[in-house]
Amino acid sequence: MKLFLYLCTKNKIYKSMKKVPYIIIALLLSVFSIQAQNTDGKEFWVTYGQNSAYSYSTIDLQIRIVSGDKPTTGTIYFTNIDVSVYFNIGAREVFTYVLSEEEKQAVYNTTTGITNYSVHITGSEPVSVYALNQHEASTDATNVLPVTALSTAYYHISYTTTFADAYAVIATEDNTKVYHNHAPVATIDKGYVYYKGSSPDMTGDYISSDKPIALFALTRSFGIFSNSGSDHLFQQMSPVNTWGKEFFAPVSHPVHDVVRIVASQDGTDITQTGGIIRTVPGAQTTLTNLQAGQFVELETPFSNDGCSIHATKPVGVCTYYGGGSPYGDAAPTWLPPIEQSVTTALIAPFISSGMTLINAHYATLFTPTAAKESLKVSIGGNPPEPLSGGSWIDNTTAEMSFYKMPLTNDDAAYYFTSPAGFVILCYGWGSSESYYYLAYSAMRDLQAAFYANDIHYQDLEEQPFCENLVEFRAETENMGVEVVSLEWYIDGVEYLPAHNQETWSKTFAIG
Repeated sequence: MKLFLYLCTKNKIYKSMKKVPYIIIALLLSVFSIQAQNTDGKEFWVTYGQNSAYSYSTIDLQIRIVSGDKPTTGTIYFTNIDVSVYFNIGAREVFTYVLSEEEKQAVYNTTTGITNYSVHITGSEPVSVYALNQHEASTDATNVLPVTALSTAYYHISYTTTFADAYAVIATEDNTKVYHNHAPVATIDKGYVYYKGSSPDMTGDYISSDKPIALFALTRSFGIFSNSGSDHLFQQMSPVNTWGKEFFAPVSHPVHDVVRIVASQDGTDITQTGGIIRTVPGAQTTLTNLQAGQFVELETPFSNDGCSIHATKPVGVCTYYGGGSPYGDAAPTWLPPIEQSVTTALIAPFISSGMTLINAHYATLFTPTAAKESLKVSIGGNPPEPLSGGSWIDNTTAEMSFYKMPLTNDDAAYYFTSPAGFVILCYGWGSSESYYYLAYSAMRDLQAAFYANDIHYQDLEEQPFCENLVEFRAETENMGVEVVSLEWYIDGVEYLPAHNQETWSKTFAIG
């Protein structure tokens, strides 16, 4: 089946892009090419930013790779020095690589400009990849998105107090043009990095390109509350096409966390339960009529049992571990929408180096309350068991629950399952430092998608429908344009019942 989507617009795309008469988006769909899109994959790019005021020689940089259900071989390639490191990992096993002095120098960005300070990771089978930037009292980690999850439109979400804000863009193809708030800033080839430092907080700035890129938020050091100290910020951003409208923010810190919500479209309204609006530089103090790139910040007390968030248009959300003695410093993570939940996930905690003060590692999992008891974990290949070491916290308003589970085996892979779907965030803390990162979620394209029997098209690879009726539903969202007319085509023939509808459905006969 072929589905073609045509949109005619009023010559308006965001605020300052060139005017165009129309946009054409085509989705060519085949069960032979459809693949699930999660935070795991076979190809990744990563780079690092400066940690506080430390030089590369005084920090510990790690890459953590977790294999899936099949053994995998692969390569960690350092572009700047043309060096490859090979790995061979058994099924559901963990590989940790600590960068050498030469390798650290070859990936450590400190000055605005263009370098080739990147790492290219490839595997024969899907793996999950994480990166750690660590110094005593200043640490953070991030998940690394596969190339298949990358795109061309992002908003920066960060935090600054102690040092200037920064970000890094990695090109995945040659001759990639990069824009900051629609102004051209660099043209870079595959594996090259554009790094930008800036005194103000750049949260809400629009970072885009003409070819897929990876974007990392990289603040040298920041704090949130007066007693939270300061810590490095290291988080890969997810592209706008993966943003959603329904969120649940668990609270990992024993006292309070912070949530930042960035609008992708003008006229965005937000409703929330469990958060308190904060007045901070650059943030809006209202939840109504947000314009593209504007953001609000919420404090989420632990006593509120998490925060439920609904937006009328897709938004991007980061949640921040609060920090403060004796629970370490502040740390950020990307928070996926509930639409990006998964039914299986394989993760592993970081192994801290000798220079760290971190001595506790946790996974925070959230899932619908009605199905929380179905969430199981297998540790190191042992039989699945209920979660242990923590307790469920229920949010009755959102009908969501979260669980803070200690990760006590540094060398083991943790395999989680639940038919109801869940998301995992991981964090660790010590007396003066912490990290926080997205451990596993889906990264589905929610911008222009179709569903078969309520299954997203990127999850259809192992879902045969040949012997059953198929309820087909198509949706467009977050196109960044003002739509005048909308036409849908099936196999080249316009589907008239769907004319000018943003969402429609049709039942297809057996076979």
